[in-house]
Amino acid sequence: MNAPRHFTTQLAVIGSGIAGFAASIFALNRKIATAQVGNTGAVAYTTGYLDLIGKRDGVADVVTDPWQALASLRETEPTHPLSRVAADDIQRAFAEFTAFLGECGLAYSAPGAVNISALTPVGTLKQTLCVPATMAAGPHALAANAACVIVDFRGLKGFSGVEVVANLRQRWPRLTTQRISFPGMERGEVYPEVMARALEVPAIREKLAEALNGVAGSTSIIGLPAMLGMHRPDHVRAELERLTGREIFEIPTMPPSVPGIRLRELFQQVLPQKGVTLVPQQKVTSLSFGDDGATLALSDNFGPIRVHAQAVILATGRFLSGGLEAHPTGIREHLLDLPVTQPAARADWYRARYTDPRGHPIHRAGIEVDDSFRPLTSEGRRYHDRLFAAGVILAHQDWIRGRSGAGIAIATAFKAVTEAERFLSGR
Repeated sequence: MNAPRHFTTQLAVIGSGIAGFAASIFALNRKIATAQVGNTGAVAYTTGYLDLIGKRDGVADVVTDPWQALASLRETEPTHPLSRVAADDIQRAFAEFTAFLGECGLAYSAPGAVNISALTPVGTLKQTLCVPATMAAGPHALAANAACVIVDFRGLKGFSGVEVVANLRQRWPRLTTQRISFPGMERGEVYPEVMARALEVPAIREKLAEALNGVAGSTSIIGLPAMLGMHRPDHVRAELERLTGREIFEIPTMPPSVPGIRLRELFQQVLPQKGVTLVPQQKVTSLSFGDDGATLALSDNFGPIRVHAQAVILATGRFLSGGLEAHPTGIREHLLDLPVTQPAARADWYRARYTDPRGHPIHRAGIEVDDSFRPLTSEGRRYHDRLFAAGVILAHQDWIRGRSGAGIAIATAFKAVTEAERFLSGR
């Protein structure tokens, strides 16, 4: 049998979603020795957009000013996770997170005073705070009603230029579409991830640029499904723009999408290079606390792994990531069996209409935390001084309806790391 591997660190982050990776980034920037462990997160299912607040409960219009919406949220929903993080801290968290991504080769727009109207895979619009640089030209062209052609590919499912144009016709009358074959993939089904990796080869970029010029005519702006390379998308976009002489932008495809896979692979490659102990793709089987720290137990194909940490951030997500589990008798938190705030009975999880504008109560289930983002027991006491929590595992928010998943992840990770740093320094 293989001997167990032991790691000792100051902070252990459990979770591989946006909240977990954001916590590791914030800890790394504060020179906190960090180990990140956990099962596969849901990063690959994201569009790459970083939302703060894009929609408000009971408000028909979309949110153009997320900071004003945040102030209103504090008044109407004081227990919402975003209401419990200062606006200045949220601003700093987004700026720090996007700056880190840019330094690692994945440029993002900086958080601004208003939301960006970004394109979705089906040609609708969503309000988001930050977008990848590869996608930024799309909202600008939309706002200017500039002549633009959406190019899609034969054999590509989940993205249709015709659909995008049809849904944006009223807002963007100068938008048109063309369909071509991807170089070397003229037959059968094609996939965005495969095309993205192919575009890292200069010869493929040259052939694609020739095909794009063949259908773009006099149009100077081209929209493509998100496929502009996996590891150097800004470089791939710049090269295609040089080869075509046109401005190019991406639109997310249906998940799992290339922008989400880019984020996941960047985190997994860069964080270990910068000193984070990363144990990905493995589920923590037990977490225990003692006077001298916390111990995480997990294993992989090479045998047992033990991580001993002075503090722990629980960022395991909800149902998709496995942080919460749905059972016939109710919803439970799988690792520590922390109490979960949830509807009184399973019959109350969902409303009668799937499209009920009030949403479904199950989507607001989660664990309770105090003002230092430490999880609470059913009696309202801290579960342990060494334990903190971040991300959508927290109760009292419906991140899907609020278009606020990344905002909750980044803001609460920032707060949890700030409080963990205070604990580790003895303050």
